[in-house]
Amino acid sequence: MKAIRLAPSILAADFANLGAAIGAAIRGGADQIHVDVMDGHFVPNITIGVPVVKSLRKATTLPLDVHLMITDPDRYVEPFIDAGAAMLSVHVEVLPHLHRTLTHIKSLGAKAGVALNPSTPVTSIEEVAGDVDFVLVMSVNPGFGGQRFIANTLKKIAHVRQLLDRAGNAAPVEVDGGIDLDTVDGVVRAGAEWLVAGSAIFGTPDAEQAARAIKRTAEAAAGQ
Repeated sequence: MKAIRLAPSILAADFANLGAAIGAAIRGGADQIHVDVMDGHFVPNITIGVPVVKSLRKATTLPLDVHLMITDPDRYVEPFIDAGAAMLSVHVEVLPHLHRTLTHIKSLGAKAGVALNPSTPVTSIEEVAGDVDFVLVMSVNPGFGGQRFIANTLKKIAHVRQLLDRAGNAAPVEVDGGIDLDTVDGVVRAGAEWLVAGSAIFGTPDAEQAARAIKRTAEAAAGQ
């Protein structure tokens, strides 16, 4: 049975009321908080940095799931972990020495994940399949929230799950992009366990209820 974890993405939250938004998501069953870090180079947007993560660490006891969508993640691994990141995902597309980066993240006490853009083949992480703590599958092109789920991602999730299983690694598959009540069932059935949802939670009038509904649907799909 899959251990479903809901990771609301603050990218879609009201930054003027971030503490309240996170509180509502937690009441709705959030298990970790997803933080999208963008540099305006690797993706066409600029979001937040180390100081915000440090502030978030003071606002919640939930694990901070930090996704580095930046061109030079090695430079910032240690600062983000020092700021409070419990999980750090880095993109295979920008890392020629991926194994070294994953090892470094783990040595600093955080969980090390690899993120895959929609057009990046699953085979690109084959050599580190036994080393990752989780794999983040992007189901939209990264950079902005509120995008439509890419349907072909369901096959990709299943492929990642198979790759991890062949490596003897029970690490979870995380999915980010277009997760809502219409897509979450299929995503979980394809093999995802960690679910990132932004607009479907924080873009609604009642973030608490929205989070609860998504998690309930996911747990039902997982047979819980």
